[in-house]
Amino acid sequence: MITVLYFARLREALGMSSEQISLPAEVRDLEGLRAMLIARGGAWGNELASSKPVRAAVNQAMAVGDTAVADGDEVAFFPPVTGG
Repeated sequence: MITVLYFARLREALGMSSEQISLPAEVRDLEGLRAMLIARGGAWGNELASSKPVRAAVNQAMAVGDTAVADGDEVAFFPPVTGG
């Protein structure tokens, strides 16, 4: 089981700030998790699509697609932050 956190526009669009997910055996990395969530369709497909700017962290460390995910991890998805 992993904890997935959603921030900013993702939280609003998906209607939740977090959820617990049991990882299927074939989901071993961040890219696989994102693909699994996109497959839900609707807002999931729209907001997490590869064409949308979405950053991710695994256990509070910035992560990329091939970053491993495993039971007990915390994964956060959020839009990129801009500053000025």
